[in-house]
Amino acid sequence: MLDIGRREFMTMLGGATAAWPLAARAQQPGKLPVVGFVTSRSLDGSARHAAAFTKGLSEPGYVEGQNVIVEYHWLSGQNDRLPALMADLVHRRVAVIATAGDPPTLAAKAATTTIPIAFGFSGDPVGRGLVASLARPGGNATGINFFTSEVLAKRLGLLHELVPKARHVVVLVNPTNPPSTESTLRDVPEAARAIGLQIQILNASTSREIEAAFATIALNADALFVAPDGFLNARRVQFATLATHYRIPASYPARDYVEAGGLMSYGTDLLDMYRQVGVYAGRILKGANPADLPVIQSTKFEFVINLQTARALGLEVPPTLLARADEVIE
Repeated sequence: MLDIGRREFMTMLGGATAAWPLAARAQQPGKLPVVGFVTSRSLDGSARHAAAFTKGLSEPGYVEGQNVIVEYHWLSGQNDRLPALMADLVHRRVAVIATAGDPPTLAAKAATTTIPIAFGFSGDPVGRGLVASLARPGGNATGINFFTSEVLAKRLGLLHELVPKARHVVVLVNPTNPPSTESTLRDVPEAARAIGLQIQILNASTSREIEAAFATIALNADALFVAPDGFLNARRVQFATLATHYRIPASYPARDYVEAGGLMSYGTDLLDMYRQVGVYAGRILKGANPADLPVIQSTKFEFVINLQTARALGLEVPPTLLARADEVIE
């Protein structure tokens, strides 16, 4: 895990800012409230996500360095560090804990029932006990939610359109991320049956396991479907390299993979999600009670294709698919 403070992160962002805060009232008079920002992502390639979060904070009137401080914690998928990190944030009584991703959100909720939590969560927040209801959360947590079942099914369908001859698809999950693994294993098999695909589940929670998975895929699979996960995202360059080496068409949950050379992605517009988390963190700092802030349902999704990678794999992208893409990387 890489934790980074304001000065270091401002340098990396070239001037973008960072900050943190219901516990604002618990902090000493004269001191700026602190927002503890925790994400499963890696620091590498996350400048735009941090900028989106601080943009959201600014909408209710909070500017980092002026009236708020953000402390960033980039886990790079090392979710085993979460209990200690959350215990530290609670001990220091930060004003708000802002989370992006399921493991950080669940860890924050397990660590405190008093410090406000502004989350970005892909599972079922009611079923997971984060909130009492979407309209009236009723506790110390609220945020933005994006249900995964429809997204996973649509992404699998888009992969099938791009690689219509594929029949055997490997689904790669990180077993150390139970929320993502459970939703993937629940929703993908049904979606695969509906379009006549056979799937095989493989696990990977280390770089070596990713390499071993690709060796297996190359032997008996036609395509790869990668589950949402912070650690896997942190290894996106490795995925792009191995997929090109083994000539494996692959579908990913976020545009980061495609920017790194991956074939295609479909998923929630993460920049909008980070912005919305920032907005809610700012509104809580301003005095709003998270119990009364309804959980926002994500409505912005993006479909990205890397045309250069498609050509390298010998794939011809149908014009109808190109026309539906939100972005085509040449």
